[in-house]
Amino acid sequence: MSSSAGRKVLNIDNINPHVKEAKYAVRGELATKSEVYRAKLAKGYPPTPPDETLPFDKIISANIGNPQQLDQKPITFFRQVLSILEYPPLLENEDALKYSFGYKPDVIERAKKLLNEVHSVGAYSQSQGAPAIRESVAKFLEKRDGYPSDPSQIFLSAGASSGVNTLLHIICSSPKVGVLVPMPQYPLYSATLAVLNSRCVPYYLDESKAWGTDLGAIREAYDRAESEGMEIRAIVVINPGNPTGAVLTADDVRSLLEFAAEKRLVVMADEVYQTNVFIGKHTSFKKGLRDLQKAIPRKFDHLELASLNSISKGMVGECGHRGGYFEIVNFDPEVAAEVLKFVSIQLCAPVIGQCLLEMVVNPPVEGDPSYALYKKEYDEIFEGLQKRATALWEAFKLMEGVECQEPAGSMYLFPTITVPKRACEAAKEMDRKPDEFYCLQLLDATGVCVVPGSGFGQVEGTQHFRTTFLAPGTEWVGRITNFHKKFMNQFRD
Repeated sequence: MSSSAGRKVLNIDNINPHVKEAKYAVRGELATKSEVYRAKLAKGYPPTPPDETLPFDKIISANIGNPQQLDQKPITFFRQVLSILEYPPLLENEDALKYSFGYKPDVIERAKKLLNEVHSVGAYSQSQGAPAIRESVAKFLEKRDGYPSDPSQIFLSAGASSGVNTLLHIICSSPKVGVLVPMPQYPLYSATLAVLNSRCVPYYLDESKAWGTDLGAIREAYDRAESEGMEIRAIVVINPGNPTGAVLTADDVRSLLEFAAEKRLVVMADEVYQTNVFIGKHTSFKKGLRDLQKAIPRKFDHLELASLNSISKGMVGECGHRGGYFEIVNFDPEVAAEVLKFVSIQLCAPVIGQCLLEMVVNPPVEGDPSYALYKKEYDEIFEGLQKRATALWEAFKLMEGVECQEPAGSMYLFPTITVPKRACEAAKEMDRKPDEFYCLQLLDATGVCVVPGSGFGQVEGTQHFRTTFLAPGTEWVGRITNFHKKFMNQFRD
């Protein structure tokens, strides 16, 4: 390019302004800074000049629900089947697989079954997903809820995030369209709505009631948005909650469905943490809807529901394989056809992720050769998550000015922090929100990366942060408690 050439064709002033407006705190500034630190540590510890010495020897990425990055072990059955799917010639010597590498007969049988369905994981599938895999998902849903599921209404996706993107593209047709979103929320929703130039209508969860839904707050948010000329088309529910970890009761689910039916809203039920439940029981919105339809015939037959799930969470944690699904219920057939067209534009979800999803919804059962090991690994992961969640919660209870709900579900805790006035003033001087300042100080001092509550939406005047409890051990919990004590002493009023 000649020196006389002007600015680039693409510059910060002429790209899509809605992309610039979108914010995604989970992988924001703190996450980026933590990766810079990780790169420095990779050069050696202590570092070589001119790098400065860091006051920690490793990064703890507690900012994102990425279990296997934090040493959660993959489940053997899943990975053994995947290995054959990736390299089918392994089947040419089944004896070696069985007797040299410990592959059980059901591993080999499942791999053959899946290869017969998809032919090759390097080939495209149907855009909606491989038919036999959608049938497995439908059987899983029938077993979970006690009601039939139609494979033709199930769409396989590249994780739940892809499903959210698809559904919001279908729902959001103009800047006047609004979607009710819980606050605190997973910022995927507000970011996607920003990109689509539609409106995120926040409804605040009640922290005093373990982050439960407050129907009064939802009605108030709906009425206010409607009075401002918005057309509210959908309500998002995250159950169990992200970032709060709250688990909705069956009554909560019923009340939300009744409200949605009253206001003629599409319900988007994000249920990716449905197996991460420590207190209470997960009730799916599909079951809640079918129960209502059974109890009050015809009244809820018009209520449209889209529920999402993923292989990234639960005891599976296969985030990188990008697998998931969403099921639509009571959608107009013409709209369902447009959903299919939209996913067709993206060709299909990763086929290896589809195959992994089939195993997640159809795992080994009692009597299968792989069942004992599968159950042992699954239970150990669940118990480990619960143990670390409790240890972190117990630590927060002992920290000055910190309040935290007992961990009920998902992979996160979302404690309230009371930031001293002097720290708030220091944050303002740096053009930071108080919780951002706290989290940056925490990262710089300990290498523990969390996400400020302001990145999820929070009641004005309150401060929080979200942390996962995925990292192994409890040493890193001590880093947080020691930092907090020093921070409070440093900025004490």
